[in-house]
Amino acid sequence: MLIRIVSMHFQRENVETFLEIFATSKDKIAASPGCIQLDLLSDKNDPCHYTTLSNWVSEEALDNYRNSELFKTTWAKTKVLFSQKPQAASYEVV
Repeated sequence: MLIRIVSMHFQRENVETFLEIFATSKDKIAASPGCIQLDLLSDKNDPCHYTTLSNWVSEEALDNYRNSELFKTTWAKTKVLFSQKPQAASYEVV
């Protein structure tokens, strides 16, 4: 299993737009082949900081999603809302 964590900081005026994008795409992302779980976490001390936590059956499944049209269109809408470069990391359960 692969765990993917993506930390994102948004411009304050863009937070609601991001939340709308996530709300409309979450079920589609979660239905991607190989996606086991998808959660959105909010930083309790920073209202502009959100993190996605997703579990995938394999790195290949994640890569297939990242090469999909769904990812490309969702990411294109999301990346223009950032105030900082997002940080992403993948982990394996030991």
